[in-house]
Amino acid sequence: MRYRPRIRWLGHVEYKWIALSVTTIGALMASIDSTIVVLALPDMMVKLHADLIHMVWVIMGYILVSTVFLLTFGRIADMLGRVRMYNLGFVVFTIGSALCGFSTNATQLILFRLLQGSGAAMMLVNSPAIITEVFPPHERGRALGINGVTWALGGVASPILGGLILTVTDWRWIFFINVPIGTLGALWAYRALHEMSEPKQGEKFDPVGAALFSFSLIAILLALTLGIEYGWTKLPILLLFAAFVISLALFFWWEKGTVDPMLDFSLFKNRVYNFSVLAAMLQSLGLFAVNFLIVFYLQAVRGYNPLKAALLLIPLPIVSAVVAPLSGWLADRIGARVPATLGLLLQAAALMWFTRLTPATPYFQLAAGLALMGLGGGMFWSPNTSAAMNGAPVKRLGIASATLATLRQAGMVTSFALALAVAASSLPRKVVMQIFVGTTVTLGSQPMQAFVVGMHSAFRVSIVLCLLAAAFSVVRGKENRRIRATELDLLETGNKG
Repeated sequence: MRYRPRIRWLGHVEYKWIALSVTTIGALMASIDSTIVVLALPDMMVKLHADLIHMVWVIMGYILVSTVFLLTFGRIADMLGRVRMYNLGFVVFTIGSALCGFSTNATQLILFRLLQGSGAAMMLVNSPAIITEVFPPHERGRALGINGVTWALGGVASPILGGLILTVTDWRWIFFINVPIGTLGALWAYRALHEMSEPKQGEKFDPVGAALFSFSLIAILLALTLGIEYGWTKLPILLLFAAFVISLALFFWWEKGTVDPMLDFSLFKNRVYNFSVLAAMLQSLGLFAVNFLIVFYLQAVRGYNPLKAALLLIPLPIVSAVVAPLSGWLADRIGARVPATLGLLLQAAALMWFTRLTPATPYFQLAAGLALMGLGGGMFWSPNTSAAMNGAPVKRLGIASATLATLRQAGMVTSFALALAVAASSLPRKVVMQIFVGTTVTLGSQPMQAFVVGMHSAFRVSIVLCLLAAAFSVVRGKENRRIRATELDLLETGNKG
């Protein structure tokens, strides 16, 4: 029997469900942290005597680090073991959370958020790889869907939990709450998980490739985020864009000539993997900005406080949580192409609905659009991720997951920059930053209308990106799950031998 429990008191529970329980704890912790920190920014700014720029970097520092190191950690995981790297991620994230809670000034908080982000990257890159490794192809979509439910439920619980914590105590406890969850997860991961395959012997890490790729990502992410503040035509921003192009070109040149490359280009020989990754990147690029723009709309145009604005977004994660495991189950039976493509088309329809928003739109109309967006997202994520991971070689699941996550995260950051650029084009920069860190602001009718017009333009761009992603999803082809099952059986036989 392939899946054998390592813990006696669990009886006949299959190992795949034990592994899923561990990755679910990590997903819950990361999903709650992603939103709850935003709600606490105003309290942090007051208690730490910080300015708006520091608070922006409390968020952006975490996003940058958790994006830049994905590929590096994915490659290390393939060399040293995915479970080892995932367990280390739990420990690093938990320690980083505790240190964030003990921070005495904004600089310390930013530095410890960087540590927290590196732990999140270790978990983020290895979670899909572990699920892919332990679940057979015909169950993988459902497993990833269950994991996706956790992300959605975290999005629901986060504003409620954040509001409760900030009402009873102060911002430090939004980090301290991670400590017991992270400790439990780390102990459970160490006790329950074990490597399913032995890392390939004799391979060496490529420090030059890792440095070039990391530098290129840092350059482009900084250019996108700082360009809004200083202007896109300023010399420092242009130099950052140039550094990105040059370092990325050097990375590809170096990787083609090295014996043990950072990025295995054989990944891109698989049509299903290629188009699944492209669809994921375009979907992130088009849709991550939407949440921020809706939050800006609710706070700046409708005048709601940050907590109420977060609670009003709940229809999206609730619907996504219900749909994700169902779409994963469906993808296990008919393949990912139909549910994933339909999900993208539904999200494009939701964006068209959002182009009708005005300063006086009733909430039920917004809620309907959010529910439709959640329906599309729930139908897309788990089938698409399952298809991508099914198309990757078994020995390269770490780097395959890292490539998918890196492009998805890069799409998110670019989309975020788009949201800020739209807001900055119609609102004073100070107001944009105040809304970003959760400070309540009041706008006049003219800026309100200008922002809504800019928001509509951003939604139209997102519609085009969603339709492009849907086109890539359609032409990806159908994944061959029978071949993947044979690969896994051969790998298991080799490990036993």
